[in-house]
Amino acid sequence: MSAAGGGAAGRSLVALERVEGDVGAALRRALEAVEWRRLLPRGEPVALKVNLGWDLFIPGSITSPLFVEELIRAIAGHVGPICVVEADQVLEDIETAFAKSGMAAVCKRTGVTWVNMSRASSVAVARPGNAVLKSIEVPQVLREARLVTVPVMKTHAKTGLSGALKNQWGCLSKARHSWHLVLDDALADVNELFRPVLSVMDGTVALEGDGPKSGWPRVADRVLASADPVALDTIQAIVMGLDPARVRHLATCAARGIGTCDRARIDVAGLVPEASRLPFRTARHNAVSWVETVLRRSALKKLVFDTPLFRLCLVGAKAYYRAWTRRHAAGAFAVVADHPLYGAQWRAGWEGPPARAAAGEAK
Repeated sequence: MSAAGGGAAGRSLVALERVEGDVGAALRRALEAVEWRRLLPRGEPVALKVNLGWDLFIPGSITSPLFVEELIRAIAGHVGPICVVEADQVLEDIETAFAKSGMAAVCKRTGVTWVNMSRASSVAVARPGNAVLKSIEVPQVLREARLVTVPVMKTHAKTGLSGALKNQWGCLSKARHSWHLVLDDALADVNELFRPVLSVMDGTVALEGDGPKSGWPRVADRVLASADPVALDTIQAIVMGLDPARVRHLATCAARGIGTCDRARIDVAGLVPEASRLPFRTARHNAVSWVETVLRRSALKKLVFDTPLFRLCLVGAKAYYRAWTRRHAAGAFAVVADHPLYGAQWRAGWEGPPARAAAGEAK
């Protein structure tokens, strides 16, 4: 593969910076290290793919509004029109997450456009060579703009970690849960098509434990950037104290030419990842993830997922997450509530845990 993000020939470059009192300064150092202006030509439209995958969010489960605002301000004078994009999930109301998280306020302050890709026009693209996804609906906005993926650093029960590669999962329709048992190949299919020109990771407040939802916030004070999403996730894994070789989709994506997971071919600007590890608690399946996995592997798969019974499953899953939030969210918010850099943005959206599960809310 060619040099990625300023790396030497045949190598990839990842910037790894520590936040020391100023998120914007750390972000700009990382962007400069990977030569972001070369990756995002002057005047070109840009789509920022954030992670808003939970409307009952806690810090670390979604890309933070502070980080996105700093990124917008860093690139706005150089690129063309900017939009922030995300898509619905089968369990989540992305519009609620957009408003409640503070991301809507960021878009208003900075003048960028919000696009819910599930409600925007799309075109079906045949991919006969794909391992799993033989046809993919491509949102029109991603055909017209350069994709910058803006994931949050977190653990994930199904993939070990959620990073630059997993963030493109949110470019698919909300029925994407159907491919959870073949996620490694499906992620390679997705990233071959939705290949970001730049990955910028929010590691300010990360998530450890049983992610991607029911984990625990971790103040990590890290920013990562790269033109190579596989290399970025490889360095992310090392920082989190995970073995990249055990994160299977990294090798799967590398084999498809999306990037490199070979540490010997990755140059790192800034911190030395092996010397600045922040060992994370790893993810296990919570009740929802465990039940889904068992049912998808059982003879009941079609009955549960291909009939109206599935809606009852969604109601149960939503009730579980509401119950989990009632029990844990206040403590999770307390981790960052008084943080001098990160506290204000999360307090702005914190309304307390939901009072009770609402039976008809699953979408």
